[in-house]
Amino acid sequence: MNQEKIGNFIAELRKEKNMTQEQLAEKMGVTDKSISRWENGKTMPDISIINILANELNCTIQELLNGKKMAKEELLDLRETINNLVEYESNQQIKKDKKFNKYNMIGAIALVLAVFNNEFGYLDYVFTSNVVEFVQGALYGISICANMISLYNSSHNISVSERKKELIRKLNRN
Repeated sequence: MNQEKIGNFIAELRKEKNMTQEQLAEKMGVTDKSISRWENGKTMPDISIINILANELNCTIQELLNGKKMAKEELLDLRETINNLVEYESNQQIKKDKKFNKYNMIGAIALVLAVFNNEFGYLDYVFTSNVVEFVQGALYGISICANMISLYNSSHNISVSERKKELIRKLNRN
């Protein structure tokens, strides 16, 4: 994929619709600087919003990723490539899910250790009294932080997966 070509195509389609970068950014839920970076070929739109961008610019995902309007035959040839791209992104997301599930497990273990110390006072046998309070507070803090990170990532993954499902539905319609 040629980022510069794609960027020029995005700019061309945006201008055809008589939209400013700010207007497109508002519709896409990104900053106008992001639109500028896309159009300059410095960065690419995230895979999770490619479908939304294509809809907004009245083109297909294949055309957007190719940086030009395409004939129906060309679009059919690219379908497999797009499907592979979506599959690759899904596999990457699975790897991220495994990593972030570790945060949830760490938080749960820290919480269990802190609660057990409240009930059984096992840290009193290992540390002096001042250190016990610190360690117990640290365990609560770790559990809260790890579970908040896990919760954020879980909600973020849901929105990304919904966008991917919409992308796949559109691909299957073309």
